[in-house]
Amino acid sequence: MRWNQHIVKVNNKSLVLHTIKQHAPLSRADIANKLGLTKGTVSTLVNELLEEKLCYETGPGESSGGRPPVMLLFNQTAGYSIGIDLGVNYILGVLTDLDGNIIDEKMINFNQLTYDETLSLIKETIHFLINSAPKSHYGVIGIGVGVPGIINKSGDILLAPNLGWKNINLQREIEVEFQLPTIIENEANAGAYGEKCFGAGKEIEDLIYISAGIGIGVGFILNDELYRGGNGFSGELGHMIIEIDGKQCSCGSKGCWELYASEKSILKEAEKYIDGECAISEKHHKLETLIDETKKSEHFVPVFEQAGYYLGIGINNIINTFNPKQIIIGNRLAMAKEWLEDPLKEVIENYTLKQHQTNLQITFAELSIYSAALGVSAYATENFLKTDVLKQQEGQN
Repeated sequence: MRWNQHIVKVNNKSLVLHTIKQHAPLSRADIANKLGLTKGTVSTLVNELLEEKLCYETGPGESSGGRPPVMLLFNQTAGYSIGIDLGVNYILGVLTDLDGNIIDEKMINFNQLTYDETLSLIKETIHFLINSAPKSHYGVIGIGVGVPGIINKSGDILLAPNLGWKNINLQREIEVEFQLPTIIENEANAGAYGEKCFGAGKEIEDLIYISAGIGIGVGFILNDELYRGGNGFSGELGHMIIEIDGKQCSCGSKGCWELYASEKSILKEAEKYIDGECAISEKHHKLETLIDETKKSEHFVPVFEQAGYYLGIGINNIINTFNPKQIIIGNRLAMAKEWLEDPLKEVIENYTLKQHQTNLQITFAELSIYSAALGVSAYATENFLKTDVLKQQEGQN
């Protein structure tokens, strides 16, 4: 009985904290009304959160006739979280407060590194972000890492074909080095969550996030929750076959979607257009330089339009299968929105079932290249807030 009461109190305290975080400023009475709890219960839980520095008082608010209420705010600077987006050719790290605001960031670009070399750069990025964190009550509270690969529910990287990784326990390596709770998540899932929390998907219950970088991954938010599949492996749609007997893929199959609609495919196709009229060399070309050159001369417009067409082919299949309310295209290809968008939407208009097109939004990520990094940073923050609430209650029982 005592344990059941303990669980109820922990859950209520989490609800109160979440309510303050999402709806502040608000009073204790506002919280009681929203959650259906007694004012005495809310007052006790709020007092504990004040002691733990997770919220603070401000005010007064508007009076409804009696004494003006004291208003509560979430203390977003009580600690800081780190989010790492690990790409095939880059590492993007962000330091955020507990509300997801970016305080500092670090980007490292690279090509064809070993696992040990990549791990060294990840650790360098984390050290930089820890050292740049402002002083706070809790300090850096956790780390999230988004990885382009198949991650099991324990956080093991079973396969990351574009990185050449198999059966990697990155979580243990990072936790041993930094002594901080670490979450490893598929980067497309992280991107979907980032856009849901902070970006284009904030108001949508059913959205699908397309992470289009060197490869393609897909993250699903269904009924307002991240969908991972039975074993946690959902979203490997970069390996959906869109060309029978097409190009050979590193996964062992042929004609996979990411061979036609990814950054890697764009760079490969662009080699055909590099000539005397082009200001960049084949040796040094990359997505950013292709975009810059296309803005100046439209030299590579056909390359981007073809990728947009193939993006549309894959997205058409996804829409016809899931009937989502929103498709969000993110990761690095979002930088090329101006040439991808029209051919992509033309494919959807011509081929997607008309019933599925009703009330469908197709947008590019509001968070640009930050979707996945902010998503895993949010995971780390949520893990801390839940764990901290639980630890505080355990200490009192």
